[in-house]
Amino acid sequence: MTDEGSASLEFIIAGLVLLVPIVYLVVVLFQIQAAVLAAEGGARQAARLFVEAPDARTGTERVSTAVEFALADQGIDDSRVDVTITCADGGPADCLDPGDLVTIIVRLDAALPLAPPVLGLDERTAVPIEASAVNAVSEFHVGEP
Repeated sequence: MTDEGSASLEFIIAGLVLLVPIVYLVVVLFQIQAAVLAAEGGARQAARLFVEAPDARTGTERVSTAVEFALADQGIDDSRVDVTITCADGGPADCLDPGDLVTIIVRLDAALPLAPPVLGLDERTAVPIEASAVNAVSEFHVGEP
């Protein structure tokens, strides 16, 4: 009895069984890394822009724009992102006094590729990502009179 040609068939089957999960794992890791880079970059740039704003309303608009831009740069949908602006004095309206520390927190869910929307699996398999950045308002900051 001869086994001619079975080695190539075994190689193809074993290759698929091993290769497909490895490729999926690499794609998932790239998705998560892109979300982490977007969240960290967005938070860092948003903190920088907020502390340089002349007033809280302009600062909040700049934060929103910075986070949207960072997410778009990595190809991430910004519909499931949450941005929080805090400081020691309270909410964003009280954060632009000279010397205040402003904290920007960006939270988002990195959706896993090929997760089906059946029974909400696409939302349950999402990986939560959170990044924060702290920046101080300059001692020479001149805001609204």
